[in-house]
Amino acid sequence: MIKNYLKIAWRNLVKSKTHTFINVGGLSVGLACSLLILLWVQDERGVDGFHANGPQLYQVYERNIQQGVTDASYVTQGLLADELKKKVPEIQYASGLEQNRSFTFEAGNKVLKMDGTYAGADFLKMFSYPLLQGTPGSALTAANGLVISRKMAEAFFGSVDNAIGKAIRYENKDNLVVTAVFENLPANSSQQFDFLKSWKAFIIENTWVNNWNSASPATYIQLRPGADPHKAAAKIKDFLSLYRPATTGLRTELALQPYTEKYLHSTFKNGITDGGRIEYVSIFSLVAIVILLIACINFMNLATARSIKRAREVGVRKVMGAARISLIGQFMSEALLLSFVSMIIAIMIVVLLLPEFNSITGKQIAIQPGQPVFWLALAGVLVLTGLLSGGYPAIFLSSLNPVQVLKGSLKFGRGATFFRKGLVVFQFTLSIILIIGTIVVSGQMNYIQNKNLGYNRENLLYVPLEGDLIKNYDLFKNEASKMPGVQSISKMKESPTVIGHSKSDITWEGKDPNQPVSFSDASVGYDFVKTMKLQLTGGRDFSKEFADSANYLVNEAAAKKMGYQDAVGRALSLDDRKGQIVGVLKDFHFNSLHDAIAPLIIRLADNQKWGTILVRIEAGKTKQIIAGLEKIGRELNPDFTFSYRFSDQEYAKLYNSEQVVNKLCNYFASIGIFISCLGLLGLVMFTAEQRVKEISIRKVLGARVSSLFALLSSEFLILVLISLLIASPVTWYTMSKWLQGFAYHTTMQWWMVGLAGGLIILIAMATVSFHAIKAALVNPIKSLRSE
Repeated sequence: MIKNYLKIAWRNLVKSKTHTFINVGGLSVGLACSLLILLWVQDERGVDGFHANGPQLYQVYERNIQQGVTDASYVTQGLLADELKKKVPEIQYASGLEQNRSFTFEAGNKVLKMDGTYAGADFLKMFSYPLLQGTPGSALTAANGLVISRKMAEAFFGSVDNAIGKAIRYENKDNLVVTAVFENLPANSSQQFDFLKSWKAFIIENTWVNNWNSASPATYIQLRPGADPHKAAAKIKDFLSLYRPATTGLRTELALQPYTEKYLHSTFKNGITDGGRIEYVSIFSLVAIVILLIACINFMNLATARSIKRAREVGVRKVMGAARISLIGQFMSEALLLSFVSMIIAIMIVVLLLPEFNSITGKQIAIQPGQPVFWLALAGVLVLTGLLSGGYPAIFLSSLNPVQVLKGSLKFGRGATFFRKGLVVFQFTLSIILIIGTIVVSGQMNYIQNKNLGYNRENLLYVPLEGDLIKNYDLFKNEASKMPGVQSISKMKESPTVIGHSKSDITWEGKDPNQPVSFSDASVGYDFVKTMKLQLTGGRDFSKEFADSANYLVNEAAAKKMGYQDAVGRALSLDDRKGQIVGVLKDFHFNSLHDAIAPLIIRLADNQKWGTILVRIEAGKTKQIIAGLEKIGRELNPDFTFSYRFSDQEYAKLYNSEQVVNKLCNYFASIGIFISCLGLLGLVMFTAEQRVKEISIRKVLGARVSSLFALLSSEFLILVLISLLIASPVTWYTMSKWLQGFAYHTTMQWWMVGLAGGLIILIAMATVSFHAIKAALVNPIKSLRSE
């Protein structure tokens, strides 16, 4: 029987080529989009899921409670990991991890830049990064030890085996020994690095680590098997009070977050994790379901539009004794067959689009046909699609009265009509939500790109301060400043795009000794204000004409926190370095717009051992200036390859997730509209077939084509307007909540809804027009004769 069902189904699909093409096209595109999104969601949820010790791994984060306000961050103290391991029995391993930076290495005649970080001795025991050579317990114990990736081993030494025990020059100042080689990190690891340096080396190179009031690195722990994470969290909650004096009005707590959750849940609200990339995963999971629903609804509408042509077939079958269940089986077989064909085409579309999709999302997603889960998921989607799309048409068509059908008096009740129109309203409501959401996301991206950051990020170069450039910085600055088009040069320990270091060991005039403080801090060279094009609200920049070695610049937020109306000339001490404030800077953004501008203290540090040279250049002379800087760099720093970054590109990296969401929203909103319009086309076809006699009589009585077009299109315009009324408040609320995730953001405006509404009405009317005009131009004699 099933074979017979499929045979008849295939004949019907081949017979109605246009109908089949529209149905298969819409369903294939919908399935392809849903599969792409589901592959992306699966990849996102699988990040960091490969660690064998995953259930025991946690990241420590810090909560600060002050005057009823709680904030939190992953920034911790450099000595915290070792102390936690010593004092908390539940903790088996612990490791600090500093943020990734690019360093220069030399071995033989090869000089290459590699990205890496410092890690504690326990790091490789905790995380499942397989070692090809060396042992996890000893690889990171020596201060001169270096653990490198397969890629790095092959680049410098030709093979993994040749790398072990070999010396490699680091930043042209230290000779390190390769103690272990790890396999290249998988794409689904949130941590990405080419090498690891010992934490002992980090402490030696950064003396501030010994001050418990300074914070910068991350801290990870692994609990012992069977240890209760709640007990461990309770024990570390007030851990910092053992090393820092208690402060009235401020309570600092430590807390734990499961490491496997960190990638998707990385933002804080009121001191606890609340949101992050999981929001985008949830949104696009919903988008996948929505697009699949829209495609299935199209099938329903298009199948119903053909109901008159299939009605006589149903009537004859019923008269011949066909049971309703067999008719339902017939129509469900057609739906499943069409879904199967659509699924095959959808898989082909996914295979073709995956490279571009990976390029947009920054992923390395691949279809894995060898995995049984893949086929089970595909079969599940196929059956679900067939049932959703074929269920209503099968039940509807099998319910037709054979007497009415064969007499030619087939009428459809209000319930059936209302249901079909409701489906169209639902489709367009979802499409309008996608359009308005896309407009808002694009508006926020535009706001970010055009936001006045308080400094000019255009025509600003970042050059790594490394190797001999450290001691030759003044000479580099003098030589480069002579070049036409170079306006100013300074330096900074980090970069102005992201300042992640903070200090709390700060005093000033009139400060309450019990008042809690926490300031971001940065170290810079001369001409910093000029190079960054910052605005001074009072005082001056650092200058060689004054003894500024212990003096400070502060931003307005810092001056306000200190309670100063006029901060210039006031005493300030940081890390027992006593000086005074020589200038107050207008607040500028030195982190993502997700975060409010924090209080910032800037000190002069002309002898820093690493950092970034800031070069302000004249517009239109970039190519010549970079060539000139490269020549000077080769002369003064011959052992290092000259490199540079643009400030605006570094700024854009802060919003990679939002940029991906913006692009995907644009694509999926367009696809949603396209599929919805196919559904609208199905309904207008159905309406035209139902009203063919009415249209013919109206034409005979003298009705014009324009009036007939208005007659057919007006009800669809009403459906779109209803969709707009439903979608507008829903989207307004949802996108307003999304914008609140940014400390600085654009606002929802009426024109966003108006633009989406106008666009969807224009597209809908263009869709309706074709078939409405076609129906209005039909020869009435032919129509009346056929009736």
